[in-house]
Amino acid sequence: MGTVSSNGNPVAFASVYIKGGTQGTSADKNGKYKLVIPATNTITITATSQGYRSLSKTITLSEHTTIVDFSLTEDALGIDQVIVSATRNRISKKEAPVIVKVLSPKLFQATQSLSLADGLNFQPGVRVETNCQNCGFTQVRLNGLEGQYTQILVNSRPIFSALNSVYGLEQIPINIIDRVEVVRSGGSALFGSNAIAGTINVITKTPINDTWQVSSSLGIIDGTAADRNINVNASVISEDLMSGITIYGIFRDRDAYDANGDGFTEITELNNNSLGAKAFLKPNDNSKIGLDFTGIREYRRGGDRLYLAPQFTDITEELDHNTVFTGLDYELFNDTRTNTLSAYTSLQYTKRDSYYGGLGGGRTATDSILANSAFGATKDIAFVAGAKFSHEFTNNDVITTGIEYQVNDTDDAITGYNRVIDQNVTSLGLYGQYEWKPTDKFSALIGARLDNVAVDGFYTIQNIERTSNVSETVLSPRFTLLYNISDAIQFRGGYARGFRAPQAFNEDLHISSVGGEQRFVILSENLESEFSNAYTASFNLTKDFNKTQTNLLVEGFYTTLKNPFTIVSTGSSLPNGSILEESRNGSGAYVTGTNIEMSVSPNKDLFFQIGATFQKSIYKEDQILFEADGSVLGEQDVILEEFARAPNVYGFLNSNWQINDALN
Repeated sequence: MGTVSSNGNPVAFASVYIKGGTQGTSADKNGKYKLVIPATNTITITATSQGYRSLSKTITLSEHTTIVDFSLTEDALGIDQVIVSATRNRISKKEAPVIVKVLSPKLFQATQSLSLADGLNFQPGVRVETNCQNCGFTQVRLNGLEGQYTQILVNSRPIFSALNSVYGLEQIPINIIDRVEVVRSGGSALFGSNAIAGTINVITKTPINDTWQVSSSLGIIDGTAADRNINVNASVISEDLMSGITIYGIFRDRDAYDANGDGFTEITELNNNSLGAKAFLKPNDNSKIGLDFTGIREYRRGGDRLYLAPQFTDITEELDHNTVFTGLDYELFNDTRTNTLSAYTSLQYTKRDSYYGGLGGGRTATDSILANSAFGATKDIAFVAGAKFSHEFTNNDVITTGIEYQVNDTDDAITGYNRVIDQNVTSLGLYGQYEWKPTDKFSALIGARLDNVAVDGFYTIQNIERTSNVSETVLSPRFTLLYNISDAIQFRGGYARGFRAPQAFNEDLHISSVGGEQRFVILSENLESEFSNAYTASFNLTKDFNKTQTNLLVEGFYTTLKNPFTIVSTGSSLPNGSILEESRNGSGAYVTGTNIEMSVSPNKDLFFQIGATFQKSIYKEDQILFEADGSVLGEQDVILEEFARAPNVYGFLNSNWQINDALN
């Protein structure tokens, strides 16, 4: 028995366990714990808690050895943080064979982030870009690859659909997030073979103790546009720690902003109301039931003359979203915690009313008819259910197997343009991995995922129709390794294979206005599946200098793409004057580069972080971006050697100084 504390204050609910064994327990609200100790002369006991460095003590048992206290140090750099995105099991970030970067509430607070889109930029290799000033369509690039190559998870579940990816990064408020785990490159293939660029796992808040909080912020953009935000949080947990619930609510109201006075917005008008809860119940010490729910209602509009109905303006892009995320999971353990069985199901439903159009500067009857034809409606459902079993052997090796079934059904229609996306995607995946730990210095993760993906899609715009009827079974292997060169230096390397079946992605569900005309994307005929091979290697240096914590990461990556999906402007116009673009297969491409990150924390109140990415994104053969159709005299094809909108160098700088407990 004993107490777990930090700076004289108890660390509530800390985990205390025997290293190399199966016995463990949790401290109570006052940091006190009781641990059943086996009949062994010498043992090592470890205490851990989120936000603190792990501490181990080796003791020789005697009749006087009854109390073992721990004084933990704050983990300012998150070195010993427990993560789930590396192996699909809980593991210390330092022990994971895969590099996992964690975005914490401390970083979100330091950067004044209000939504997920605001905070993601503060990691090397991660870049959020806004692709439309009218509606604020955003996407996140990992290691230079476009947004559709990244799999976004909510509580480790793949229910963030292509439709959610269009505006969802800005719809998820920071207030509901406990942390965000980012895995760059394809080392995360067990979450899905389409995670070619990597995964972004959004972990929502879990009840830990009784607390409540109300906060408000006001931002002023260029002295003219206000961004108002109110957050409410409350948590309640039972005395025996067997049940708890967290509820949260968010209200955000942002004015539109016109940067250059031309009458058109650069930042959209936005209103977001979100409400959610996350609860757990432990029927006994060996089982746990979890339930989460989040409802988001968001309205956004950009363009000109926002005080008018959208069909009376030159350009308006207006979206009204109602989205629900919900999930249920059950975990079952044996007494020694060597076997874990979990079953889960999650559902996402989105209803979107949209307007992409306007008069385009014209005032004729034809212009008015077209403007009134730009109203659309979308319904999107994503469902996932699965089960996972893991077993830890006596030598600490871990085997994990699982099955996962996914469905995504999208119905997107703009009746006035005769534009329809009617798509159903189902996937049945089987996965397995073995975590091999032959020595304390070396560990390897060997795994594979077998997916059967079926796409049934019908796509039409005006007089053009396309279909996609694909059923494909693909094996995606994965291999990563970790070698501890010394206590301070680690090497990691890995390989992963991925693929994407032909289907509509986020760019296909967004409509841009170009010169007053709408731009539509449709799948080309005979579109083939896309495959990838991703390689990574990294060196990680972690060193303490007295109380100063430092961390340096240098990571290289190389990803090849076969049959990459590329969007080509055909140069032709539809009968109503709209611009047509096609999603086609390219000849091949590769992305290569280096991520560098340095973090320093002299003490618990001061933190510095700097990161940069140096990369190249190159097509193996010149890629057509715009295809001239001969209708304009002298018009020529536009051809690229490198990816568009992919800078070769980008980075970030972040610092935080907590002056005292009241002022941050």
